[in-house]
Amino acid sequence: MHGTFGIQNIEIEPAILYFGTPVVLIGTCNEDGSFNLAPMSSAWWIGWRCMLGLDPSSRTTENIIRSGECVLNLASADLVAAVDRLARTTGSDPVPPGKVKRGYRHVKEKFGLSGLTSQPGETVAAPRALECPVQMEAKLAHVHELARDENIWRGAAAIELRITRVHAHSSIMMEGEANRIDPDKWRPLIMSFQQFYGLTPEKLHRSELGRIPERYYKPPGWRPAA
Repeated sequence: MHGTFGIQNIEIEPAILYFGTPVVLIGTCNEDGSFNLAPMSSAWWIGWRCMLGLDPSSRTTENIIRSGECVLNLASADLVAAVDRLARTTGSDPVPPGKVKRGYRHVKEKFGLSGLTSQPGETVAAPRALECPVQMEAKLAHVHELARDENIWRGAAAIELRITRVHAHSSIMMEGEANRIDPDKWRPLIMSFQQFYGLTPEKLHRSELGRIPERYYKPPGWRPAA
């Protein structure tokens, strides 16, 4: 513990490091041609490339690797209830053991459950969620295996995507600019440590995922590397 100007630092070992990123609803195609929709918040972008951190056992991961495509639908803060309806659901049947422990259930019709509207992409067959103000069609570029030096986290997938087309609601565009989103109009839904926030300090909505004890995300025997 160290103090500087009245600040005290303490060493901690949080089970997850989800400090806050936009919620992405990933649209993919199942093997039978039906649509899957899954919320996640481990995504970042450079240029027209995106990196996703995904559970290798999830139906979304399987669909992206098999089909080579997906749609990244960015949810706005006013879609928080629709996003939360998808929490603790999976397209995998049977439900993977790790998700059984966290109370997940199998749901085939994810769009129906969320109340969002599906439409195939223009450069991919994967579905767009039309209510989302930003929809990015994407093709698989590379699959990177994370944590090769760890037994517990080894196999987690870092999926690199190449964006092929971007759709945006006209209501969030900057006046007089054909290709610029106005940050004063764009209000993304943010997840921070399993809770929903917008661009305000107040929590937006009770989170279904937030009811899962955070310790359930820590694999047995895991310790941070020295």
